[in-house]
Amino acid sequence: MIIVTGAAGFIGSNLVKALNDRGEDEVIAVDNLTRGDKFRNLVDCRLADYLDKEEFLRKLAQGAYDGELTAVLHQGACSDTMESNGRYMMENNYRYSAELLDFCQAEEVPFIYASSAAVYGAGTVFREDPEHERPLNVYGYSKHLFDSLVRRRWSDNTAQVVGLRYFNVYGPREAHKERMASVVFHLFNQYRSERRVKLFEASAGFGPGEQRRDFVSVADVVQANLYLLDHPQHSGIFNVGTGRAQTFNQVAAAVVNALREAEGERPVELAQMQADGQIEYTPFPAGLKEKYQSYTQADISRLRRAGYAAPFLTVEQGVERYVKWLLER
Repeated sequence: MIIVTGAAGFIGSNLVKALNDRGEDEVIAVDNLTRGDKFRNLVDCRLADYLDKEEFLRKLAQGAYDGELTAVLHQGACSDTMESNGRYMMENNYRYSAELLDFCQAEEVPFIYASSAAVYGAGTVFREDPEHERPLNVYGYSKHLFDSLVRRRWSDNTAQVVGLRYFNVYGPREAHKERMASVVFHLFNQYRSERRVKLFEASAGFGPGEQRRDFVSVADVVQANLYLLDHPQHSGIFNVGTGRAQTFNQVAAAVVNALREAEGERPVELAQMQADGQIEYTPFPAGLKEKYQSYTQADISRLRRAGYAAPFLTVEQGVERYVKWLLER
């Protein structure tokens, strides 16, 4: 039996569906459905049970799952990078994770958890070493602090422990995230309603829309999780990105052209979109520019050394697939 926390969320629900697709139905979904609309992410999934996070923690403390689990895939967290309530963030992202780590080590159960590229903050080297970690917000700090706890306990591990540092993830089942959904999701909706998209103005030496991020499809994120689940001999903290930085302008062009193709129109070049006003550049919201990562690019050499050899989708490939999925719904 496998526990997936944050199971009704973006990455969690994609993981549950992928487990189902390979014949794994003994999945216990754990989440907080105070935001009830997240239930839609699990409608097409098969579950052994669903538990509210607080009920799950009570059962865990009571020994309800002792000797019953084969793995814990821990995706549950507050992922709002603009959240300023540090107490709430630390309780959700640090303390909750620490309780699950303790349980898994006591039970000798593999523990695969979601870290984040936010730990790198203003850094320019994106390699899984403490010297390169400079979080800019309390979300990034909460992930950094838990990664540090995991590192301190390596020598005491009784089972696999894996932290996956996700870069900019986009793809199906993220609509409930609203303002924290990916830029791909927002650009899709903007173009559908206004026939134009909006990107941020220049920052940190990058021109308008030329900020670069490592945009990774949730399909690739799921495959990395499943690979490590299938290879319990590998423990460690691993970046999960494409290893390729692409600009927001490239993302916008991919979204616009995927929608144009769906409407029977020919693709156009980025310069033409800019000239026609299909891309608009806007100021940053107050307080965001100082905490904004204008450049990220995952160093995925550690993941490759662990044997993960699958190619990653480019922005153009991943966006085209995602736009088709959105249009079907």
